[in-house]
This record gives sequence, C-alpha cells and structure tokens, in this order.
Amino acid sequence: MDIKDIVNSIEPADKGVFEKAKERTSNLIMPPRAVGMLNDISERLCAIHRSLKPETDKRCVFVMASDHGVVEEGVSAFPQVVTCEMIRAFVGGIATINVLARQNNARVVVCDVGTKCSFENQQLSGENEFISKKVNSGSQNFTKTAAMSRDEATLSILRGFELARDKIEQYGLNLIATGDMGIGNTTPSAAVASVILDKDPSEIAGRGTGLDDESYNRKIDVIRRGIQLNKPNRNDAIDVLAKVGGFEIGAIAGVILAAAFKRIPVVIDGFISTAGALIAYNLNPTVADYMFAGHLSEENGHKLMLEYLGLNPILRLNMRLGEGTGAVLAMHIVDAAARVIKEVATFQEAGVSESEK
Repeated sequence: MDIKDIVNSIEPADKGVFEKAKERTSNLIMPPRAVGMLNDISERLCAIHRSLKPETDKRCVFVMASDHGVVEEGVSAFPQVVTCEMIRAFVGGIATINVLARQNNARVVVCDVGTKCSFENQQLSGENEFISKKVNSGSQNFTKTAAMSRDEATLSILRGFELARDKIEQYGLNLIATGDMGIGNTTPSAAVASVILDKDPSEIAGRGTGLDDESYNRKIDVIRRGIQLNKPNRNDAIDVLAKVGGFEIGAIAGVILAAAFKRIPVVIDGFISTAGALIAYNLNPTVADYMFAGHLSEENGHKLMLEYLGLNPILRLNMRLGEGTGAVLAMHIVDAAARVIKEVATFQEAGVSESEK
C-alpha cells in the first residue's frame, strides 16, 4: 500500500456506538459523569472498537529510533552515541520504558528507522523485540540542506505503518502506544510543530535534555534558520517532515496511521510523538478519532500541539523523558476507563433507585 491508499482507507470512529456508549454512561450507578475523563475515554474507546465492551488487554509500545544531523549545531546536552546505547538498554529491558511497560503488561518493540548505529556485526539480544527498518543512517543537518528527501520522508512513514500493522495482526493488539529515541530529536520536533502551527520556535521549543540558557537560545536560532532555509509548506505534511523532521517522527506518524487503519486506539507520548501525530493528522484529520494524549510534556509547545489536535492530556506529571513512558503510564487510565463502562452496572441492572429528574 502507498500512503494515499492508507490515508483514504481510514474511516471515522463509529458515532452510533459512541451515542450508545453515552447512553450507557448516563445510566451507570453513579451521579452523572461522576468519573469525569474516565467517562469520556470509555465512550471514545467504544466508538473506536465498535463495541460497548472494548478490550484493552493486549498492549504494545513502539519505540522508534533515529539520529539527527542537526545535533552538530550543539542543540543537545548529550552526545549522539547515546542513541545506540539506549537502544541496547531498551532491548535489554533495563530502561525506564521497560520498567513501566512490564508493570502494565505491555510489549516493547524497538525499531531503528534512521540511526547511525550498526548492529549487523554484533548480537543485539534481550527480552524485547528489535527490528531494523532503517531508511538512512541519520538525517541531514537542516540548517544546511533538507533533513531528508521527500522519498525518504514517505518511506519513514510507510516503515512505521508496516511495522505497527504487522504487529497488531501478529499479536492481536487492541491498544498501542508510541515512543521515541534519538539524541537531538526535540529540535526537529519543534521545527515540525513551528511550521504546522505557524508559531515562532520560541513558543514551541523547550530545553530538551536540559540545555542551559545559551544552548537553548542557540536551539531556537537553529530552528529558525532551518525553516528559513528550507521553507517547508505547512499544508504538505510530507514536505514539512522532509525539510525539517526526522525519521522516527515519520515512523511514529506511520504507527498512528496503522492504529486508525486497524481501528484500535493509540496513546501518543510526549513532544516527539506529538510531532509525529501532527504529521499523521495533516495527512488525514480522521486519525484524531483514534488518538489519546498520554500526558502533557514539560516542553514549551506541547500544550499548543495538543490543542491543535483537539486532544486533552490524560496525565500531567511534569515528564519530559520520551521513550513512550507517559503513554504507557496513561494506558492504566485507558484500561480503567474500559473497565468502568464494561463492568459497572446500570441502575436497572443493579436495582438501584435513580435520582429524581
């Protein structure tokens, strides 16, 4: 399938089932909408799954990894080699995302879509799946040229889509999450968001891995220069991705498209994942029906990005780690919402007197 076929095949969540879910919610043995966002989430889950008994027990987080040429401009507090080292940690099961995924009975699938790492001549083994779908060995420095070609941008989306689609089918997944790894990737993410939201980078970019004032101001200038040089078309998501994005951002967009294509919910993580969500949304806004925002990141522009997508963050924990950590934590809440609408009795079922209207 090509991207046009994928995008055109995505259908909205079922409005009829959504209305039936709202009707059931109104009859649960509790005051009206007494569990707040849990009611909202549960109704959306029903519409996504086309069922009043949505299942969320088969879970997976897709951690998409890539490197970025713009790191040579001094926009990260960590060296680029950390990308490769963290991939080993993910596969070995010792990173934060692994701990939180184990707690939540979620699979971890790590995918190299564009790192400078070379694992071909070494054994990369551990408790989690590692898959190489490398488009290229890192993006280009977008202050000097486009981050990637349009064909590469398209391919990064397709690689993410194919991976997630295949794993959804292989494991019968009914709830997935997006994650990322890539030193320097808050810079292209901020660039993507700045273009699509038509905002100055100073309103979007944050301190990433903990930049000091001088490095932070340099990061904003780098993004401005990259946008000015490449002039991405904000109405063409693939052009934006190609000009100032990253391979993992495109792959995350593909994972989101796969969730919508397969009619299952996807919990997006923080700043980088939401940049991927912006790409997917601008390819087909219907994907928003299938997305849940796991949390509100500490990065400056994340709130604006979520508002653009019409998403309300489930958690607000002052997190900025990435990896999919916020999304996997939010899966607990999504699962609770599914259980509320499935397992809480209605007034009629329980024989409880309703309040007087």
